[in-house]
Amino acid sequence: MDVLIVGGGIAGVSLAYQLAPCCRVAVLEAESQPGFHATGRSAAYFAPSYGNATVRALTARGEHFYRSPPSGFTDIPLMRQRPALFLVQGHQHAVAEKQLAETPRLQSLTPAQVKEYVPIIRPETLEAGLLDSTGGDLDVDAILQGFLRQFRHSGGRLEADCRVSQLQKVPSGWRVTCADGRQFEAGIVVNAAGAWVDELAGLAGLGPLGFAPLRRTALVVDAPPGLDCGTWPLAIDIAEQFYFKPDAGQLLLSPANETPSEPCDAQPEELEIAEAVDRIQQVAELTVSKVNRAWAGLRTFAPDRSFVVGFDPRSEGFFWLAGQGGYGVQAAPGLSALAARLLMEDSLSEEDQALARAMAPVRLIS
Repeated sequence: MDVLIVGGGIAGVSLAYQLAPCCRVAVLEAESQPGFHATGRSAAYFAPSYGNATVRALTARGEHFYRSPPSGFTDIPLMRQRPALFLVQGHQHAVAEKQLAETPRLQSLTPAQVKEYVPIIRPETLEAGLLDSTGGDLDVDAILQGFLRQFRHSGGRLEADCRVSQLQKVPSGWRVTCADGRQFEAGIVVNAAGAWVDELAGLAGLGPLGFAPLRRTALVVDAPPGLDCGTWPLAIDIAEQFYFKPDAGQLLLSPANETPSEPCDAQPEELEIAEAVDRIQQVAELTVSKVNRAWAGLRTFAPDRSFVVGFDPRSEGFFWLAGQGGYGVQAAPGLSALAARLLMEDSLSEEDQALARAMAPVRLIS
């Protein structure tokens, strides 16, 4: 085996898709199926204005992929158009100005215009709105299955229920042992283990880089009676204190919380569910009589909240693909393509070199 990718979320599977046509690749997934944790609990939205400059650059590279997927990748649309509408309250003027400076394409709206897009908004609570018309809903399962299908078609292997218990340096590179005794060897190990990336590095004898898993809660409630919410945009507080959007005839709400957590199968908490409802009710006329469904996921960030991609200088053949935070699905096509070039040590354009420097693990190694 040439490359072992530990982690079957969107990061690991999209990289496997890129690598499988040119080398032997196996994906080791600790759970019974890929995408069980953060990927399967994503808000499923493509937001080109979301994240820092590195995140936005790599997200932009994936837009064409999602709008016009490669032949054979899928037989259903991967992205459906839905604008994003940033809600600006009176005390958030500086945040809005910064957002406009970084994303000039945003269209400024008055509170009255915001209400035209989202009829339940109380315009007196807002100073303005900023509209991004380029976003859309993503079909995360179709995306994940497309990457997996093409990866397997190219000869790649998926090993499920394979929780890594040991990582050892051997003459051929790395030997990976799973809890059930299965062993694999490869010249390169890719750490795409999501919330567990620092734990995996510890198994390889490497110190942690300081990743923080942060729990985010979401819930689905009934839409307001008599209103068709299907065409509403994603409505998000400019300081990311909440968001809500249509979801199959209902409304998906989130307090956009970032609650520190150990790596785990994250579960929603009642307080966070209540916070979501309360924060949204401060700017919108929304009565919530029951919660139809609630869940939580872990968004794992590096200390500087940017991606960590590249070889670790402390140990040959150990490659990081970590810190996707809340951007993993939307950035997957662009990020995986660049990660594959870095792993294969292909020549890079000046723009790619700049992105690689911004994401290099060495910046976090003291």
